[in-house]
Amino acid sequence: MKFEKSAGAIVFRKNNKIKFLLLYRHAHKHYREAWDFPKGLIEKGESIKETAKREIKEETGIEAINFVEGYKKKINYSYHRDNKLIKKEVIFFLAETDQINVTVSKEHDDYDWFTYKQAEKILTYSTSKELLEKAKDVLEK
Repeated sequence: MKFEKSAGAIVFRKNNKIKFLLLYRHAHKHYREAWDFPKGLIEKGESIKETAKREIKEETGIEAINFVEGYKKKINYSYHRDNKLIKKEVIFFLAETDQINVTVSKEHDDYDWFTYKQAEKILTYSTSKELLEKAKDVLEK
């Protein structure tokens, strides 16, 4: 069994409404098709916030972000890769941007900005839906 630790963020922007950024990935040999938030493995010597910021930039091209204080959530899950069990922990932050244009990395196929209700419907994983709900609660305070 292998253990992986990653970090990511729920990226949002405010216009007339709050919109959340989701990334789309086609299915391939290691992953199923999914809409999800930017995230990735923590590199040696990197803090979890540095990882989240780097992953946002690498996966979306967005550099102008501000982390929302008081939002730091952890999820855990397991999956199989090359017939090995991988246990994964991911720390998520909430990050605001005013940047609208996104350049998706080779890891993803598309992106879009969604309202809360749209994002809740389209997110693939239940843990991501829970993270979104907690983000909404923080933003409505």
